[in-house]
Amino acid sequence: MAHAGQTHHISLTSPGAGGAATHELEEQEVNKQAAEKLYSIYTRQEKWFIVMIASLAALFSPLTANVYFPAIPTIASAFHKSIESINLSVTAYMVLQGISPMFWGTMADRFGRRPIFLACLLVLCLSCIGLALVPTSAYWLLMLLRCVQAAGSASTVALGAGVVGDIGTPAERGGFFGLFTLGPQVGPALGPVIGGVLADKLGWRSIFWFLCIMSVACFALMLIFLPETLRRLVGDGSVIPSAFYRPLVPIVGKGRVDRDAPKPPKPALNNPLRLFFYLDVLNLLVFNAVIYAVFYAVNTTISTIFANKYPFLNEIDIGLCFLAIGGGMTIGTVLSGKMLDADFQRTKNRLVKKAEEDPEKHIRPEDVTREENFPIERARLRMMPIFTAIFVLTCAGYGWSLQQETNIAVPLILQVIFGYTVVATMNGVQTLLIDLLPSQSSSITACNNLVRCSLGALMVSVVDLIVNAIGPGWTYVLLAGICLACSPMIWLAIWIGPRCRAKRRARDNAA
Repeated sequence: MAHAGQTHHISLTSPGAGGAATHELEEQEVNKQAAEKLYSIYTRQEKWFIVMIASLAALFSPLTANVYFPAIPTIASAFHKSIESINLSVTAYMVLQGISPMFWGTMADRFGRRPIFLACLLVLCLSCIGLALVPTSAYWLLMLLRCVQAAGSASTVALGAGVVGDIGTPAERGGFFGLFTLGPQVGPALGPVIGGVLADKLGWRSIFWFLCIMSVACFALMLIFLPETLRRLVGDGSVIPSAFYRPLVPIVGKGRVDRDAPKPPKPALNNPLRLFFYLDVLNLLVFNAVIYAVFYAVNTTISTIFANKYPFLNEIDIGLCFLAIGGGMTIGTVLSGKMLDADFQRTKNRLVKKAEEDPEKHIRPEDVTREENFPIERARLRMMPIFTAIFVLTCAGYGWSLQQETNIAVPLILQVIFGYTVVATMNGVQTLLIDLLPSQSSSITACNNLVRCSLGALMVSVVDLIVNAIGPGWTYVLLAGICLACSPMIWLAIWIGPRCRAKRRARDNAA
């Protein structure tokens, strides 16, 4: 009897142990899939569609700024003002371009992406109508309407970045952000070409009618198709918001909403200015602003320097020269997103392997991507030193190619490389900023916009003076040297990032 009982006990225990182990593995896999699913109900194709709409809206921020450049001499003549006086409208635009997202971005983090997107496009449309009809005797009205135009168009970048933070997990956020920035990066290339052709063929007022028609079309597209993505309103997308937040034609997420899903808790309205007191965030904002300011110095001087060094170019030819830097930026936008996702996955796989080989650290392989365990700074900035080095060398070489009046192909090729590296650098930093504070992704992007546009406006106001004083060669060597001096901020970000995140996490847990 004892023997029989013992045998019976073994036969029950062994399968039971194996079944428990199998059940545990299955449960872990189910939990993992559930965690991924819970972040967003949208399929990957639907996420790409949402990001593409956001990218189209974000196109207006740089397009509205750059489409104006070729028409500045014509507008100055029409208003009987100097070029410098009309350039003040560019400076005013950049100031509002930096300030307005602080308001709209914070509102979007509180009240939703969709209504703020629509409000911005409506403001842009109305201001374009005003600019198209402004009398040439009212210079003050031109300045005012350009400020209103900036207030409407500039915030679309911050709002779109918020959408990316809402629907994308850290593992896929790099690719989504790469696609999203395609719109903002194409704008500086297409803007001068479109503006030059319109101003030459149809007059400068046609530029603003064109922007009006485009903004109305984008408004209609968002009104019809864009769902609300703010997680405090719709969670993972399964919560049904009020009719005001729902698209007229709900083609994404259809059939996956949960009418009984509880609404997520409503956080307090955060002051975006507090983000400047986070050392890791401030370090990234300043580094990104320096790169952006140097990029703007190159972009805004293309017309004047190329017209001076290559006098055989007409206005349309000069406008086409912007396509070189725009092409490089477009390539950088597509490739940098894929590289960011690949770097994230490479870092994740390395940590999973290390966790499996060293169980004494008590970190389960499935927990390596948890915020407290994952070195997100190292994953996002892994290629940054290489991109920054190429950026610095290209910047200096570009200046001297113009100084020596080499064949026009040389500076144009260097523009392509320059455009690629500037996008690869800025995308890595901007994706990391969203990773650090995904719940305030619009606000953090607004802060980024404020710092970089402020520094960019300062650079625009002095770069022509520097070029005239020391020539383009030494000007861009100087700017390249400033970027080189700021490059240690990359390693500073990797070093202080985990410590700053730990402090914020401890403070949030205590609260």
